[in-house]
Amino acid sequence: MTQKTRPSAGETAPEREISPEKRLEMYRLQVLLRQAEQRAYDLFLENKIKGTSHLSLGQEAVAAGTAAAMRPGDLSFCTYRGHAHTLARGVPVEKVLGELMGRDNGLMRGKGGSMHLTSVEHGVMGSYAIVGAHLPIACGAAWRAQYKGDSDVSVCFFGDGATNIGAFHEALNFAACRKLPVVFVCENNLYMEYTPITEVTAVTHPGADRASAYGLERIVIDGNDADVVYLTLSKAFARARAGEGPSLIECLTYRHSGHSRADPAKYRPPGELDRWKERDPVSIYRKRLEAEGVPGATLDAIEAQVRRVVDDATKACEAAPSTSEDILFTDVYADGGCSWRN
Repeated sequence: MTQKTRPSAGETAPEREISPEKRLEMYRLQVLLRQAEQRAYDLFLENKIKGTSHLSLGQEAVAAGTAAAMRPGDLSFCTYRGHAHTLARGVPVEKVLGELMGRDNGLMRGKGGSMHLTSVEHGVMGSYAIVGAHLPIACGAAWRAQYKGDSDVSVCFFGDGATNIGAFHEALNFAACRKLPVVFVCENNLYMEYTPITEVTAVTHPGADRASAYGLERIVIDGNDADVVYLTLSKAFARARAGEGPSLIECLTYRHSGHSRADPAKYRPPGELDRWKERDPVSIYRKRLEAEGVPGATLDAIEAQVRRVVDDATKACEAAPSTSEDILFTDVYADGGCSWRN
């Protein structure tokens, strides 16, 4: 069955199974992800963030809706476009911005950088720069949970391009055969780096159209609607916890910026970005809440509170010292150092 829900801005979601408190939290999360990543972009322009990074501006609903459906102890496996998913699991903005800025107050004291965000405390089991490499690892974590009788579920995020990687098919096959408690979430933003996914893939929906090959349901949803993401993922998590195996969910979404900071995205057809900005997840969610009677002042207060959090985090990171050289060779090998090589 295909789940396809793409209501217009302000329209209510097809089901109302979400508490008002949960929906306000999802709005706060989306605003937080948007403002934190926009701040990361601004800091890059000020030369306070070195190197490159991959933003998910425009894709906030996937991270917010999924995180809202997860329980403490569930595990997230992210791609190099993993800032939003890391923040959505509760990692403080200061820790993420500090890591991007190479400061000692960063998540890994500035050593990991943008593409390797990890916080076991928050269930964020790493961001992986190698496309598709983390899908089998998510299976391993889910197999551990199954073997030990633990109740946690692993969720693995990946882009449309990863569906053409061998590890995608191997992981799906293994998870389906073993009925592992893992949920695979394809964030289909239409482009695998600079190439339209439709030009190099034989099926229209690179994730969902292959689900049947592994005995899984075909699920395609509006990835710019946090309500739809939350409801769909909640069902997938419940299914996994009940021992019914994995799910593969394709979220249709769109990144507002290029693949990375160095990409002006001139390959996109004229007008495409404007059309997708009409489906901006933050804007449509605010309009929906207002249409359902949430006072604008309440939403304004949420935005102001988030702005203060991001501003305070930025100031703390700017004041923090740079990463110390004495940690360069720590946590490199299994014994914690590199002395055994000499």
